[in-house]
Amino acid sequence: MRYNNIDNKLFKSNRERLMEQVNEGSLLIINSNDETPRNGDQYYPFRQHSDLFYLTGIEQEKTILIMFKDHPLPAFRQILFIIRPDETLETWEGRKLRAKEASDISGIVTIKYLDETEAILRDLMVQSQRVYLNRNEYPKFFPDVVSRDDRFIIQLQKQFPLHRYERLSPLLWKLRMVKSKEEITLMQKAMSITGDAFNRVLETLKPGIKEYEAEAEIIYEFTRQGATHGYQPIIAQGINGCSLHYHHNDSICQDGQLLLMDFGAEYANYGADCSRTIPVNGRFTLRQRACYEAVLRVLKKAIQLYIPGNTINTVNQQVNLMIQDEMIALGLFTQEDVNNQPADKPCYAKYFMHGTAHFLGLDVHDVGGKDIPFESGMILTCEPGLYIRDEAIGIRIEDNILVGATPTNLTDHIIKEAEAIEKRMQY
Repeated sequence: MRYNNIDNKLFKSNRERLMEQVNEGSLLIINSNDETPRNGDQYYPFRQHSDLFYLTGIEQEKTILIMFKDHPLPAFRQILFIIRPDETLETWEGRKLRAKEASDISGIVTIKYLDETEAILRDLMVQSQRVYLNRNEYPKFFPDVVSRDDRFIIQLQKQFPLHRYERLSPLLWKLRMVKSKEEITLMQKAMSITGDAFNRVLETLKPGIKEYEAEAEIIYEFTRQGATHGYQPIIAQGINGCSLHYHHNDSICQDGQLLLMDFGAEYANYGADCSRTIPVNGRFTLRQRACYEAVLRVLKKAIQLYIPGNTINTVNQQVNLMIQDEMIALGLFTQEDVNNQPADKPCYAKYFMHGTAHFLGLDVHDVGGKDIPFESGMILTCEPGLYIRDEAIGIRIEDNILVGATPTNLTDHIIKEAEAIEKRMQY
């Protein structure tokens, strides 16, 4: 394990709060993620299903959590199924969890092995009144690959077609959107590591290096501190920064161009999401500086919108108007152009075409919808941008904001003032 032990009180509390939302006789089943094939006989590094980790803290593959509300036998109210340790398997793949270790991590008393799952599950299904099953319900994500959750749903409904099935995701979303103190602490650690990685880039970037060399500095610092990338990083110089999800990271960083970086550490499965834009040669041109300061002003004003009761849609609407005024001041279009713009094609959308906010937590695009009112304890990104393709200017500045009566910028320690950036880059 690359991070400090997490007190299992966090996972116990998460399970207790989840079970408070269901009726007596409810059966809840949560699967781990698949091990994803890479090529040949290789797999991608395993990353646990966020929901399973949220409820158990277990990182191991092929894990299953089953919970039964108010089962007559307390031992069957929470059961964790893990791989049975095997000498041959461990010779090739390394040590697997023992029952006591899984219990210590999760706080679950009843630990069983996977080969016991079928018999126990059949018995619990017969006793249950309704069954809650989990699946990824992120509204913009439609992978071609069928997940373990989806395969399990098909299998279980085929075996038990007359049961009453319910969606578990809405219940977990409600919990996961509001972060506990322990979760905020873990996310702050990820944000601290992200800031350290950014400082390495500030101190090493120079014209002539490849984008992936800047990325290498980030990877080094993440790895050194027990973190990984929370998502595929964007390291985009010049016009590459105008492609919102640019991932090639293989161009030469040119003198006089900007470098847009969107990256974030993941520590103990909790992530940061940071964007910074810096001059490759350590000095902004006058035009770059004017554009950069415009985005920075919008960011600072937008952060004040992260208060209880607002929504992502509210933030987007207000930020679009803020950035529109800045674009007029930069000469990108006029107020007359705005007055005459089609309703479905606003002038600002040519230069700022993405939303400003999304939820952040165990997933970089964490659970939560655009119309959900903000509550204290939620963490979201704030990421205004400006993309002027004709001038090869791509700028995005992104911070992570803790919602409250007075919003807290959790990534304010990561340098973003233009003067501070230039000073730090004078190596």
